[in-house]
Amino acid sequence: MSIKISCEDASIPLRSHVQTALSDYFEKLDGHPTCGLYKLIITEVEKPLLEAALRHAGGNQTRAAEILGINRTTLRKKLRLYDID
Repeated sequence: MSIKISCEDASIPLRSHVQTALSDYFEKLDGHPTCGLYKLIITEVEKPLLEAALRHAGGNQTRAAEILGINRTTLRKKLRLYDID
C-alpha cells in the first residue's frame, strides 16, 4: 500500500489520505480476508517518517529523535529495524 500526495492535496489532512488509502485497500480485497493490518500500516508509515525526520535534522540522530518525540535509543533501534543508515 502506498499513499501518493500531489501538490493539490497538500492542504488535505494526512488522516484523510490514510482513510482514502484504507478504503481503497479494503475495496481491492474484494471480500478476501486480511490480517496484520496494524503492523502493515505502521511499517508503511514509520520508515518514511524516520527517513524524513533524519533528512530534516541533517542526519543528526539526537535532533531527529527530538523532532519525533522519541528517545534517541528508540530511534537507533528503529533505524536498525528498517535498515536505515
